[in-house]
Amino acid sequence: MAKNKRPKPVPKFANEAAERAFWEKNDSTAYLDWKKAQPAVIPNLKPSSAKAGRYTSQDLHNVLFPKKAAKATPADVQEAIRTYIRKRFP
Repeated sequence: MAKNKRPKPVPKFANEAAERAFWEKNDSTAYLDWKKAQPAVIPNLKPSSAKAGRYTSQDLHNVLFPKKAAKATPADVQEAIRTYIRKRFP
């Protein structure tokens, strides 16, 4: 951003989906002055027990088997993914 250029005002969004779509298409540097940014402090944040990775096995299962996603247990998820991989990559 140029030195004396003021950032554009951030628009109001109807919902989270609209906000996501906006930020996917627009660069935040035009709307925020990142030199004034400060670290966020979130004191009540609890550590997650979920695995950190691109996809958790549950997410992968939901993508591969959307109709079965609601009633799947962790054991079902692992087995379904193994079966899918065996069939697709013999």
